[in-house]
Amino acid sequence: MITEIGHLSLILALLLTFLQLGILGLGYLRSCPSWMDLGIKATILQFVLITISFISLTWAFVTSDFSLVLVTNNSHTFKPLLYKISGVWGNHEGSMLLWVLVLSFFGFLLAILQGEMPRSFKAMVLVFQSAITLAFLTFILFTSNPFARLEYPPFNGYDLNPLLQDPGLAFHPPLLYLGYVGLSISFSFALAGMVHGNINAAWANWVRPWTLLSWIFLTLGIALGSWWAYYELGWGGWWFWDPVENASFMPWLITTALLHSTLVLEKRDQLARWTVLLSIVAFTLSLIGTFLVRSGIITSVHSFATDPTRGIFILAILFLFSGGAFILYLVYGRNIRHSSVFWAWNKESALIFNNLLLVIAALVVFIGTFWPLIIEIIYGDKISVGSPYFNLTFTPFMVVLALILPVGISLAWKRGDINKALKNLYAPGILAIVLAVLVLALQSGIRMLGPIGLLLSAWIILGTISELANRVGLGKHPIEKSLRWFKTLPRSEIAKSISHLGFGFTILGIASITSWEKEDIRVAQIGETFEVGSYEFEFRDVEEVRGPNYLSQRGVFEIFRNNNSIATMLPEKRVYPVAATTTTEAAIDMGLLRDLYIVLGDSQGDNGWVVRTYIKPMVNWIWIGAFVMAFGGLISLSSRMPFGHRKQMRLSG
Repeated sequence: MITEIGHLSLILALLLTFLQLGILGLGYLRSCPSWMDLGIKATILQFVLITISFISLTWAFVTSDFSLVLVTNNSHTFKPLLYKISGVWGNHEGSMLLWVLVLSFFGFLLAILQGEMPRSFKAMVLVFQSAITLAFLTFILFTSNPFARLEYPPFNGYDLNPLLQDPGLAFHPPLLYLGYVGLSISFSFALAGMVHGNINAAWANWVRPWTLLSWIFLTLGIALGSWWAYYELGWGGWWFWDPVENASFMPWLITTALLHSTLVLEKRDQLARWTVLLSIVAFTLSLIGTFLVRSGIITSVHSFATDPTRGIFILAILFLFSGGAFILYLVYGRNIRHSSVFWAWNKESALIFNNLLLVIAALVVFIGTFWPLIIEIIYGDKISVGSPYFNLTFTPFMVVLALILPVGISLAWKRGDINKALKNLYAPGILAIVLAVLVLALQSGIRMLGPIGLLLSAWIILGTISELANRVGLGKHPIEKSLRWFKTLPRSEIAKSISHLGFGFTILGIASITSWEKEDIRVAQIGETFEVGSYEFEFRDVEEVRGPNYLSQRGVFEIFRNNNSIATMLPEKRVYPVAATTTTEAAIDMGLLRDLYIVLGDSQGDNGWVVRTYIKPMVNWIWIGAFVMAFGGLISLSSRMPFGHRKQMRLSG
């Protein structure tokens, strides 16, 4: 009964969204407030209906309703409750229902927030948002019905992919969806602004919080996915440049550029056309990522569907909305009021340079991701574009971005003083160089990546702290006065500094693990002790362990340093009988300065086992930095609740 309610709610949501589009459109064209109000209220009902549908599907997974094809293929009665719930989106049909739930959620938020926004403009934004929702509701119901029934339900299900049975993967997809599906609202704002004719500083004030909210979720989702790959897949890496990883990273780069360009538009009423273009490109890349995952053109642990029909349907949605958006941009873009930007030494020029670097970096990733697919389609040849290409082409732009960041934040708006900005950065620059030279002298061998990465990290962190200290007069006035000034700073300024610190932390982690990681692969005998770096690893035993839905061979390693025991580590090889799948569970002793990482491989007979051991310096700062960046974004967002300053938008027409 519950599943029928869920299916019916989804059908009703489709019909309601179709009617809502007509009501909103006619209300806007006829300037009829009552019709526009009705269409806006329909957005709330749309979200309620889709939520009921999603809860119904979740209930089917929790109660192991194997009359549903989806539950049978992706669940099992012995699976822990958390993974029964995460199984809802651990497949194509359920994940698309989550996609459309997020679409309607952002429309719902817009409908209930920003009550002072002009009714006609809100109605036009919801026209575009609901049109996207309608397209995906149609896609789900006609090609990917999550409520499809089995005539003869089995006694039990086939279980979820064991790689997805992990807390990180339980939360990673929802966060990621809230990020790049949330970009739809910025996209809708851009189209509505062009049609309505009001792309200006006030428009930027409205769209920036929505973009910031998506950016926060996207940052957290990417970081959580990277962390999951690090500890779950047993390969010891944190980023593989997988096409689906890139599909979420490219929108992040463009959204980061969009955040900075909306700031220029809001503060200086410049970059209007460019900001609109970035809004369109960001969501277009999200749609392209959806096509990648669901078209079957790639094979990845992230991919779900291999049905070409679904891929063609999503491709049609991509061409409809992105193609239509670019046509609107060509038609209405020339009408957007455009202020000239003078290339002087000011904050605007620094942010423009920031935008160019981020967009070029995204283009580099796009080419590396799609070039193999293009070659295969045209010539039938399979080529591989891996880490060497991305590291060689992407890294230089990030290096330049890191170099200009402290200078850019130290410059003033409109009439910046480059000499004053550089003077304030002398001390951070000298300290960063001294630290890099010291590390270069102390490390074994001449490896430049680590010292250069440490130089950039210290430059960003110290430069950010220096800029904040200068703003409150630290060292020039009594500490009590500086603290009072700090308390009066806008939260957005404090948030900016926190996010930039997070970027510096992430660079520190990346440079450290790339340069100074130690790896040891050997066949170790039970009872053997071996050394890796300054640590001793005693291989004590291999135990047989039974989990809730798996069988495990668990290694027991005692770790010593300076003859003192510091940890017991338990790497595992798990077998999931229902899914007939074997997984590797790494054992990790985490710390702020290093991780010890052990992977238990296959048995070699005579009590010998393949053992991979890593010492990973500073690796956790990669994710600490990402979470600090997101925290900074959250503080900035809190200064704009409920989504925007309370000032009326200037409308034309």
